[in-house]
Amino acid sequence: MLRGDKDCKMTHNNESYYDDFAGWYENNREKGYHALIDQLELDIIRPLAKDGDVLEVGCGTGLIMKEIQQMARSVKGIDISEQMLEKARARGLDVCQGVAETLPWPDNSFDLTYSFKVLAHVEHIKEALQEMQRVLRPGGYMVAEFYNTLSIRHLAKVLGGPGNISASRTEADVFCRWDTPREVRSYLPHGMVFQGFKGVRVFTPIAKIHDIVGVKSVLQKAEKWALNSPLARFGGFLVAVCKKC
Repeated sequence: MLRGDKDCKMTHNNESYYDDFAGWYENNREKGYHALIDQLELDIIRPLAKDGDVLEVGCGTGLIMKEIQQMARSVKGIDISEQMLEKARARGLDVCQGVAETLPWPDNSFDLTYSFKVLAHVEHIKEALQEMQRVLRPGGYMVAEFYNTLSIRHLAKVLGGPGNISASRTEADVFCRWDTPREVRSYLPHGMVFQGFKGVRVFTPIAKIHDIVGVKSVLQKAEKWALNSPLARFGGFLVAVCKKC
């Protein structure tokens, strides 16, 4: 199979996967574990988004975008799934369909590009990061989240297997890559200055543990502390923060 044929098939599979996921994606997301993860991610990008032009790569239904819209000058989003984008458009957000490896904006268009829970599912990761860098203005920030091999989350996935994302699909139905912190740094494009890692979901083995009374509040405090701590490099979601020269 030619690379172009393989890429086309992979893109179609990812699009179909996320279209199917769209119906379940926001279930119970306004509370508990999912709300905590969203807030931790927002804590990373809020200071970088203030009064700037912002792009979310893999915006999904727009849950993060709608929060960033309140402080940024402009916010745009791109996603592979039209079903996800329908929900984002219903929120009045400026989004379009496309892939991370080919962003439809000119060079130097944004002050911040960010991506959460998406890049682990992009096979050609260096191309995607180069595109996120290309559309950044000099001095702008790129925030890129990866799935971390050196994490409790990875161990839980190995032991527990893929979870359901709809009535007919599991997480095994989409390309997924797990990386070490060293591997993540090797993907970063030339011309990006690595600022450090943020760690999301350092202590949480499984999402349902946040439903346990008494455990939830302790874990939330621990996760908020760990975000910027020396333990950040063990986050299940490993977030690299970089600045363009």
